[in-house]
Amino acid sequence: MTLDAAAAATGVSRSMLSQIERGDANPTITVLWKIANGFKVSFTALTETSLEDAAVIPAESVHPVTEADGLYINYPVFPFDEKRLFEMYRIVIKPGGKLDAQPHIAGTEEYITVFEGEAQIMADGKVYQLKAGDSIRFRSDVIHGYKNTGSETVQMSMLIYYGES
Repeated sequence: MTLDAAAAATGVSRSMLSQIERGDANPTITVLWKIANGFKVSFTALTETSLEDAAVIPAESVHPVTEADGLYINYPVFPFDEKRLFEMYRIVIKPGGKLDAQPHIAGTEEYITVFEGEAQIMADGKVYQLKAGDSIRFRSDVIHGYKNTGSETVQMSMLIYYGES
C-alpha cells in the first residue's frame, strides 16, 4: 500500500504517516485510532507485538499513551487477540482531562468501570455520569468520549469488544 492510499484510508496526512513510519514522530491516541480504524485493526495491534497464553503484566511494563497534554493517559494492559475479540486498558484522567474519540469499527462495544473519581461518558449524543464503583456498556461505533468532571483523578478500566458487525 502506498502512503497516499494509507492517508486516504485513515484520514491521517501522508507526511504524518511518513514521520511515524520513520520513527520521527510519536502519534497521539487520536491519530492511532484513525490509523487502526482506517486499516480495520484494533488499537493494540498497532502498539503490541504478541500475546502469550498466560502472563502477569507488571504495571511498570505497560507503556502509557498520553493525550490532552498528559491529562488523559491510556495504559494498554491486554492487547487485542482475534480469538477473544477484545482488548483492555487502564485509563487515568486527571482533573480537567477529556478525550473525544472517533467511532470504532461497526459492532464495537466498550465496557467501563470507574474505580476512583467521577467520569462523564458521552456516546452517540447521550451523556452518562459515573462515580467510583459505577460501570457502563455502550456501542462505541459512534462518536463518544470521556471526561473527568470531578476534582480528583479518575481511574477506570476499559474493555473494548469487537463484536459482529
